[in-house]
Amino acid sequence: MTQNFFEEQHFERIDFASDGFVKGEYEYCTFTNANLSSVDLSNSRFADCKFIGCNISLAKLGKTSFQNVTFKDCKMLGLRFEQCNTFGMSLSFENCILDHSTFFEINLKKTDFKNTLLREVDFTKSNLTQALFDHCDLSRAIFDQSILEKADFRTAFNYVINPEVNKLKKARFALPGIVGLLAQYDIEIS
Repeated sequence: MTQNFFEEQHFERIDFASDGFVKGEYEYCTFTNANLSSVDLSNSRFADCKFIGCNISLAKLGKTSFQNVTFKDCKMLGLRFEQCNTFGMSLSFENCILDHSTFFEINLKKTDFKNTLLREVDFTKSNLTQALFDHCDLSRAIFDQSILEKADFRTAFNYVINPEVNKLKKARFALPGIVGLLAQYDIEIS
């Protein structure tokens, strides 16, 4: 089987859900306002690609490779990143909706999450060392045995993180967010 290869191509306003998606390697490609909802992206490789204004919700990610990939203004509900090929994984998110997605045991060192909804996202056992959560809503997000060292939560909100089961050395928090670190103690702070 020949592997399809696409380089420096722009895919705009394509409905891959109905038109079909060609699996292969995509390098330096841009996907703009494309519909990839529920599309099978398994075994595809994206390197130095940008997804802008796309719907990628519930896409299948079995052994999908994302290397230096940027997502901006994308709807990405229910994605299971733990199914990806994690070798060289490098992601950044801006103005995205990642609700109900999972990053179980994923290395997300230095990942930027900017103005992103991360409601009910599972970060269990993930490595978020030096990750940036800039103006992110982390309502009911799960942090369990996660490495959050030097992560920046100063402008993040609605998070609950148990310092007893997560590594938080030199993580950064703003004073109002401290409540999210004390929630498990059932104490009143006024």
